[in-house]
Amino acid sequence: MSNYEAFRAEIEKGYTFKGDSVLLGTSMLDGGAIQNLPVKAPLKTFNRHGLIAGATGTGKTKTLQNLAERLSEKGVPVLLMDIKGDLSGLTQKGNGHPKIDERHEMIGHPWVPRAYPTELLTISDQEGVRMRATISEFGPVLLSKILGLNDTQGGVVSICFKYCDDNALPLLDIKDFRKVLQYIGDEGKKEIEKDYGYVSSSSIGAIMRKLLEVEEQCAEMFFGERSFDVDDLMRVDQNGMGFINVLRLDDIQSKPKLFSTFMLCLLAEIYEKLPEQGDKDTPELVMFIDEAHLIFDEASKALLDQIETIVKLIRSKGVGLFFVTQNPTDVPDEVLSQLGMKIQHALRAFTAKDRKAIKLTAENYPITDFYKTDEVLTQLGIGEAIITVLNEKGIPTPLVHTLLTAPSSRMDVITEDEKEDVLAKSKLMKRYSEDIDRESAYELLSKKLERMEEKEEEEEEQREAGKRKSKSRRRPEKSTFEKIASHSLTKTIMREFTRGLLGILK
Repeated sequence: MSNYEAFRAEIEKGYTFKGDSVLLGTSMLDGGAIQNLPVKAPLKTFNRHGLIAGATGTGKTKTLQNLAERLSEKGVPVLLMDIKGDLSGLTQKGNGHPKIDERHEMIGHPWVPRAYPTELLTISDQEGVRMRATISEFGPVLLSKILGLNDTQGGVVSICFKYCDDNALPLLDIKDFRKVLQYIGDEGKKEIEKDYGYVSSSSIGAIMRKLLEVEEQCAEMFFGERSFDVDDLMRVDQNGMGFINVLRLDDIQSKPKLFSTFMLCLLAEIYEKLPEQGDKDTPELVMFIDEAHLIFDEASKALLDQIETIVKLIRSKGVGLFFVTQNPTDVPDEVLSQLGMKIQHALRAFTAKDRKAIKLTAENYPITDFYKTDEVLTQLGIGEAIITVLNEKGIPTPLVHTLLTAPSSRMDVITEDEKEDVLAKSKLMKRYSEDIDRESAYELLSKKLERMEEKEEEEEEQREAGKRKSKSRRRPEKSTFEKIASHSLTKTIMREFTRGLLGILK
């Protein structure tokens, strides 16, 4: 058997699946595309997570867009983290081009322009459906990890939550949490220490400083009501296509702590809300996290541990996570080991460090007789990648150099008018755009402190009134003898008279 025939037999065997699958492209050998030899990924294994990696400009974002479209067509809802702001084109049909037609002719699959049901979401001041969460929904443990607190400081946070639960004080936003911290460290210190234990002023100060760090990254826009219901991420339209939820984050790159905070909260909320799924044929939701290094670079050790735990466990809830980054080394090894599908675009070998990273990257992929993986990684063209996925039994498929399909939607941003039209048609926009600031811990504690001040003022007034009343009381009028005796001259005469009398008696 020739090298070509052996390769073809291996790919046909490795990428033939019984259940539903998603087309990724066609295989290539020695730089030539092999028509009618499709490279696919089983739909049921998309909850086993994945990686899309490659140097800038090699096509990672288009691969992300392409996968989101194919999943939507299969009825699977998708959440995209749009860090660069170039995924809004999913709302519009793609523009045809001779190069797209040529590519799909080599793949043996026609290209059809198409728009997809899309929601534009935001956690900042950009236009879109607002995603918020309350402080209470985080809970003391998760909030402490996000703030990077030690055990003692985390204990103070737990006291805050316990005190608010016991006294019906809703913790909704940052100003609520800060007000509670101020109260237990000042006016309410005796009350807290009596019922909950000693609270150190230095611990409260440290928590305040950590809270300020998060606030400086505009976290107050994320914490609050109305809380976003994760069920709204898992909708399908009237045609059975899964909604593609595009979270617009192009103004968040300078605020990595806010991004990692949001991501951890969202993953925890999804994990808590969804029931155990088992091995279903279709995922409940697939999330693509672009520029994934933003999560890991600024995350504390405790935060990383939490992310790793959720990545390992959330698969059982039918949720797939795809990390999109420039180099696989951007992702911690504990997370990287959980990623079943790997789509690796080209890497650049400009320096000795680059060449070392490429060799390390090549070792993350299955061994193959048909490629020198480290060499292929530097020779891939735009829209090409080396791929391995998990088959339906969870076994990695053979490594294959793939010519990828092109997105069916627009590969560019939308205009302002098109964006306004998308938002106007949104069924979620009105519900989540309303600012709600109901009475919560801040207002209730402020009223409590006002009552305490009023009571103190009343007591002070009563004390002052008592003093004035005591001073105003008249003493009994003195007798004529007392008046005379009180005179200084009279006192002298009386003293001399007394002494003379005593002398006579002696």
